[in-house]
Amino acid sequence: MKNKQFRLLMLLSALALLILAACGSDSGTNSNDTEKEDSNGDSATTDKPKSDIKFLSLLTGGTQGTYYALGGTFADLITTETDIKTTAEVSQASAANMTALQEGKGEIAFVQTDIAYYATEGKLMFDGKKIDTIAALGALYPETVQLVTTEASGIKTYADLKGKKVSVGAPGSGTYANAEQLLEIHGLTMDDIKAQNLDFGESTDGLQSGQIDAAFITAGTPTGAVEALNATTKVNIIGVDAGKADELIAKYPYYAKDTVASGTYGIGSAVETVSVLAMLAVKKDLPEDVVYAMTKAIYDNTDKISHDKGRLIKAETGLDGISIDIHPGAQKYFDEKE
Repeated sequence: MKNKQFRLLMLLSALALLILAACGSDSGTNSNDTEKEDSNGDSATTDKPKSDIKFLSLLTGGTQGTYYALGGTFADLITTETDIKTTAEVSQASAANMTALQEGKGEIAFVQTDIAYYATEGKLMFDGKKIDTIAALGALYPETVQLVTTEASGIKTYADLKGKKVSVGAPGSGTYANAEQLLEIHGLTMDDIKAQNLDFGESTDGLQSGQIDAAFITAGTPTGAVEALNATTKVNIIGVDAGKADELIAKYPYYAKDTVASGTYGIGSAVETVSVLAMLAVKKDLPEDVVYAMTKAIYDNTDKISHDKGRLIKAETGLDGISIDIHPGAQKYFDEKE
């Protein structure tokens, strides 16, 4: 009898030890789903943000511009890398995008660096309407100020614009500000031309039909709308000579000298002009881990950007030309890249 009791006691003790071991194993498992086992059995933190945000809107520009072309790719990258569904939205571009962010109509937006500066300082088109709810995610690529005409227009210089129908973009847009400043440097004003407030697609349609004589288009080159125009009409780009470019940069330091390369739109030789920078802006109240993950999604995956501008988007130039506050999440990413 004693032997049976002893064996039973040993069996119960063994079962108890197994149960305790199992409980100990469960309690040692990290329930945080932002961690995983790496190849060496150590825990490694993923870059997925822990935010409750489910959807993000990325404000781009018109369907014929570079913003829209890149926006779809950026939205896909952010969706894939963060698990937050991101959608690229058609918009009126830079200035309108800043207002839309302020009004909560989007969380991320393409914008020119000069327009972001005006918005945060309450200057020019934002006079009396200062926007203090946005921060920078990062710089992208040069936005070339292109004065586009056709061979049939006969326009060769800025002086030839006087009295002509010229598309200058929507009032308050980045393109409008660029047009106004370049006209100023060349001794002209909006009153000296017959200003037309058209988007890129309307501008190139107007050039093709002869309804307008020239159009300011501020966008990365090659710009889809101008490429489409070149398929049917001989395109000319009016340059900015070095002296005028220097004068412009001295007064408005967010500009830089730029070149439309030979062969772009079929032009026979390079054209000297100026540019600002394209950048992404975000709402300041987005969580740091979300903006960090978005920044990483874009700058770590530039090889997946099929647009020609993808080769110019680099982490090492991500803070170039930024004159507004950098979001802490973006700053963390760029600090890690130093």
